[in-house]
Amino acid sequence: MSARMKIVPGAVLAVFPMWVPKGIMAEIKKSNLWDKGTRHALTIEETSAFLDFVEKHPVYNHWLTLFVVLFGTGMRVGEVCGLRWQDLDFEKREISINHNLIYTRWDGDGGKETFHISTPKTAKGIRMIPMTDEVYEAFKAEYDHQTVTGFCESEVDGMSGFVFCNRFKRVLHQVPINRAIKRVYTCYNNDEVLRAAKAKRKPLIIPHFSCHHIRHTFCTRLCERETNIKAIQEIMGHADVQTTLDIYAEATSEVKHDAIKALRKQKDVY
Repeated sequence: MSARMKIVPGAVLAVFPMWVPKGIMAEIKKSNLWDKGTRHALTIEETSAFLDFVEKHPVYNHWLTLFVVLFGTGMRVGEVCGLRWQDLDFEKREISINHNLIYTRWDGDGGKETFHISTPKTAKGIRMIPMTDEVYEAFKAEYDHQTVTGFCESEVDGMSGFVFCNRFKRVLHQVPINRAIKRVYTCYNNDEVLRAAKAKRKPLIIPHFSCHHIRHTFCTRLCERETNIKAIQEIMGHADVQTTLDIYAEATSEVKHDAIKALRKQKDVY
């Protein structure tokens, strides 16, 4: 993934693809995330396909750093949008989570948008997240990029120096991020259906997902590799350990089934 850090976010607005190949919606609806009421994690293959597509796409590659951070930390979208440069310790490679950026939109007054800073609802929300190598490189690349193009100019409740911003140098929020996610996987799926048909193979369709699915995906990957429930809870900032246990049970159950399937392929099992 380090190669992805060569592409740094810019200020390009993505255009939603209007043409959809025949059968693409049917393929998406077959995917395990089409039911928006059910939260599932993306597979490793789906995640890699999404990030690889963003990296190589001339329009969407400016979102790469943000997506790498989301997939690599499991932060809530309000925590990511409210992240400031001073919350990052590059020497220790740690991220300090100590507040959220709250976005609201009022239908009156011409659709006025407002931002506020709030502290986490519980003490568990205040935490430290270690940076993976990919996340560290993403932040460094973003800082170098903004050194040239300019930093975020927004000030919210006395706070400034936000890491992520739009082309107008204003803070981001969940609405444009979720729209970008939908644009990317729709464009990817359009291309993938055509590529698969040409290669005479089954397409790898990326299902519907949002920022919160990314958080769930990170937690699932963490549960698949870590047995210390307390450590997982602290990294995720779950106020209730039962939330962590539920995800852990779901993740490890799938891992066990995969392990048995792999075992069955061995001829010398018995």
